[in-house]
Order: sequence, then C-alpha cells, then structure tokens
Amino acid sequence: MATVLSVSGSPSATSRTARLLRHLDARLAAQGHEVIPLDVRTLPAEALLGADFRHPAVVRATALVEQAEGIVVGTPVYKAAYSGLLKSLLDLLPQYALAGKTVLPLATGGSTAHVLAIDYALRPVLSSMGATHIVPGWFTSDKDLTVTDDGTLTVAPGPAEALAQVTDQFSAALSGRRALLAATG
Repeated sequence: MATVLSVSGSPSATSRTARLLRHLDARLAAQGHEVIPLDVRTLPAEALLGADFRHPAVVRATALVEQAEGIVVGTPVYKAAYSGLLKSLLDLLPQYALAGKTVLPLATGGSTAHVLAIDYALRPVLSSMGATHIVPGWFTSDKDLTVTDDGTLTVAPGPAEALAQVTDQFSAALSGRRALLAATG
C-alpha cells in the first residue's frame, strides 16, 4: 500500500488535532498503509520562523513530504484559518512539494463557524502547492472530541462515521492512484 505522512499543525502538546490524526492513522495503518506522523510543533522554532531551509529538521521534514504518496494535513482553526505553525512549515516546502500527492485536509475547532476554513483557507494553499488530488476534508468540532485521563480519544458517533468515510475515501484514492501507476508502468 501507500506511504502516508500525517502532519499535525497544532502548536499544543495536548492537541485534540494531533490525537485525532493519530486516531485516523491507526485506521489507515489497519488498511495496509505505512503511516508516518509529523508533529510540526516538534520542529525547531528558530528554523521555522527564521526560514532556515537547510536546518536538518526542515530537510528531514521536506524529505518526508517528498517520499509520501499521500498526506493527511490536520490543523486547529484559529481566526477562520489554519494554524500559523502549519503555515510556517508549508512556507519552507518547495513550491510544488505536493505535486503527485493525494491529500486529505482535516480541521478541528471550537465553533462550527469555522467549518469553511478547510475550503477557503487550507484547500487553496494545498492546491497551489500542486496537490494532484485533494479529497473532501472534514471539520470536527472540539465538543465532538473527548480525551480521557489516559489520553485516549473518543469521537462522537456522527463525526466518527463521517471521519471514517473521508479517511476511507482518501485510502481508496491512494489505492486507485497506485493501481493507475502500475497499469501505466
């Protein structure tokens, strides 16, 4: 199956966004994909904010993007847009870093007023970076995500079903892309 890079753009160490991504990573891994998590918050701030393209951590992150066939991009929504932390990483990637990639955009936030952030803020930048196929994304409200004392994430039933559907569509798109590439050889 495909190699998937799962990118969390949350600055928080206790992020619901990152927990949601890891939850979906498990589903993708169960479907046979190799999933590599990348929490942007673990990259050195001085490299991100100083636009240090040569910093070893930025070079590694760029290589992970290059090697992946699929990218899941998750972000909390702040002021109707994706996180500044995610933007700082995207700004350091080559202009067409997502060319040939299948991308699944996801967002979390405190209000359904932010539901359009995927389509009006995140999707355009992913498209401008050359993403071949951006599957329908999903916004999940913070109230639908519960984290237990042991760190386990529970997703409310309706959103859980919707997330399973968009994740499965992403997986199918990756599998279809691989089959097409194999057929055209």
